[in-house]
Amino acid sequence: MSTVRFRPLGEVGLRAVLDGDLDAAARSACLPALPPFLLAEDWLWRIRLDQIARRPGDEQWVAWLAVRNGEVIGHTGFHGPPDEAGEVEISYTVLPEFRGRGLAGELLDALLEWCAARDDVRSVRASISPDNTASLALVRRRGFERVGEQIDEEDGLEWIFRRPA
Repeated sequence: MSTVRFRPLGEVGLRAVLDGDLDAAARSACLPALPPFLLAEDWLWRIRLDQIARRPGDEQWVAWLAVRNGEVIGHTGFHGPPDEAGEVEISYTVLPEFRGRGLAGELLDALLEWCAARDDVRSVRASISPDNTASLALVRRRGFERVGEQIDEEDGLEWIFRRPA
């Protein structure tokens, strides 16, 4: 079982981060402090806030903080709730100071455990740049299989991977 736990950032936390108020964002997530790196991810937080405004039910699925031993090691979540086939698309980032320690694997394992415990999630999808060798290796080690590719408006070419929940 993974030692990574999740704390939702939620709409209030997202707004606080976008306002540059990490203390308020930390309070909304019930954490003592948040890393300044989150401020650099403002492009993502804007996307998630717009998404929540359009579909309020998505708030519980997007913008989670990944916490290990009481410390924020990254952020994660899904692109939204399961689609009609029960598939979710994962998103995860490990903070730069924690990279190279195997924590992305722990984070992904925790996401997969969370998915496996739910009745509404049947498969998990990951879209990864062909240049991101670390993530490509990670999802392959966790049983994901490449099933296609797509062009993402923000990120360009991505390979699509899928595995059962």
